Amino acid sequence: MYELVIIGGGPAAVAAGVYAARKQIKTLLITETFGGQSIVSNDIQNWIGTKNISGLELAQNLEAHLRAQEGIEVMDGELVSKIEKVGEAPKGHFKIETKSGKSFEAKTILATSGSRRRRLSIPGEDKYDGKGVVFCSTCDAPLFKNKTVAIVGGGNAGLEAAVDSIPYASKIYMIIRSEILKGDAVTQEKVKNHPKVTMLYNAISSEVVGNDKFVTGLKYKDAKTAEEKQLTVDGVFVEIGSLPNSDFIKGIAELNAIGEVIVDHKTQASSQPGIWAAGDVSDVIYKQNNVSAGDAVKAILNIYEYLHKSNNFQAHE
Repeated sequence: MYELVIIGGGPAAVAAGVYAARKQIKTLLITETFGGQSIVSNDIQNWIGTKNISGLELAQNLEAHLRAQEGIEVMDGELVSKIEKVGEAPKGHFKIETKSGKSFEAKTILATSGSRRRRLSIPGEDKYDGKGVVFCSTCDAPLFKNKTVAIVGGGNAGLEAAVDSIPYASKIYMIIRSEILKGDAVTQEKVKNHPKVTMLYNAISSEVVGNDKFVTGLKYKDAKTAEEKQLTVDGVFVEIGSLPNSDFIKGIAELNAIGEVIVDHKTQASSQPGIWAAGDVSDVIYKQNNVSAGDAVKAILNIYEYLHKSNNFQAHE
């Protein structure tokens, strides 16, 4: 029986793990990999205390910091598939199951499982996935050197994909569903004013088209005129945000309309006593590494108090 199971391996999970170890909470951290979504970023410049760092370096640093702590168990290469409630709080606990069939029990749970890329769900997207349809501009922008690409998305993800593509692509179309861009103002100006970039507003992607091997175009509808149009492109970057990895907690804690765990932002506690959430899996407005880490620390401090108040805590040497 663990006092706490942390689910995830990004900045929130590691921050929680470090603080849980320092509070001598008997903890197990379960993750498939370390680093979170930022692992694909080539140059992170807003991780506080570090001028710039790659996503891979950040992931390595996070894992090293976590493993340097005493009194915390780490299980990587595992995905949590299900949580069951056993009894009622404050004396109740939870059963945690992984996709490989492993099972654990814990008095409390902190979900820091992050999010995954949102898909367009249009014809051709699945067919040409990896054949011109890509979801990671940092990874795949160099593959489109001297080629024409379409970037679907008008938020920070879309703008960052444009920045990643500018050194390589010969032509970039930004497919923006609304009448405005929604990302960082500085990045907006950098992208809008670049000669390689053409902005297409009120454009709703409708189909990815191609030949037997690769993408050749993107169809879209003009939201104002209802006119169907088609671009000739060699690649389509899907950059429309993310969905929370919260399936395992569905039916246990309250989720919002898009599946984020609803939390008390003073404590990160969910609607289910004994379960907390932090980072992108929660309904936090700002999806940032630094915010995720801070919210996870807040959760651990509250979990520590909860365990003490419920007489479920025992300090471990």
